[in-house]
Amino acid sequence: MRAPLTGVVTTLLLLFNTLVLIGPLLLIALFKRIAPNQALRDRCSRGVMWVAETWAEIDKAIFALCTPTHWDIRGGSELRMDTSYLVISNHQSWVDIPALVQAFNRKTPYFKFFLKKELIWVPFLGLAFWALDYPFMKRYSKAFLEKNPHLRGQDLAITRAACERFKRLPVTVVNYLEGTRFTPAKRAAQGSPYRHLLKPKAGGVAFVLAALGEQLDAILDVTVVYPQTPTPGFWDLLCGRVPRVIMDIRTLPLDPALWRGDYENDPDFRRQVQEWVSGLWAEKDERIERLKAEAEASGSVSP
Repeated sequence: MRAPLTGVVTTLLLLFNTLVLIGPLLLIALFKRIAPNQALRDRCSRGVMWVAETWAEIDKAIFALCTPTHWDIRGGSELRMDTSYLVISNHQSWVDIPALVQAFNRKTPYFKFFLKKELIWVPFLGLAFWALDYPFMKRYSKAFLEKNPHLRGQDLAITRAACERFKRLPVTVVNYLEGTRFTPAKRAAQGSPYRHLLKPKAGGVAFVLAALGEQLDAILDVTVVYPQTPTPGFWDLLCGRVPRVIMDIRTLPLDPALWRGDYENDPDFRRQVQEWVSGLWAEKDERIERLKAEAEASGSVSP
């Protein structure tokens, strides 16, 4: 019974932290909506970010107190709070989100995620996502788009509009290129050429680079690896059943050629970005294989 009890206690502490801080977060966000000038709205944005960072730091303390997870963070020693980053990461589990918090909170500006529209209905968190100006994306199936072609490209339009808002303050934009969490079944259905990854989608990252390229200081190429099998879920983390998470962070310089083009209308530029993404993904697949092999050889599944 120890693991479920740990899960319940951890959940209650996280919920209490959320309930305490969501009030100030929403009050500042609501005042931002009615603020009479841009300078005041920018101050409100900084206030919202400060509350979110405080919430995340307390969550980190709760995980440290209640669970034995060892966050094996490699790289990222040169990160700064006064500039903007684009984080590109693989995606396997909801544990990926607290892993990013462990690696980056109060080391870079607070995160901006592109979220599925359905998440706005999650109690408390949906309101927090709204207050933090997270863009909500509506996913459509291929069959649905064939019947409703006027909805094609809507996600890219949302991406472009969101990036315009991000220009006013330093920001860390998180982009999961796979678009969904990796599973062996999804990999097989896609016919993905990678062992540990789904096929990446270059369009979203191309529009982030086009909108924020000159504002971004670097790309943070993040590789998340879970030495244990199967990949743990969020309840496993809450229950203390995730002994170790490896976060490998590479800081990549930005090539201006990646944003000085028209991804939608220039096929040569689109191919250039897609080839860059494919190369990045091939390297990431090799890195995951190597990190898993190292963990298995050392027997270091636990801390």
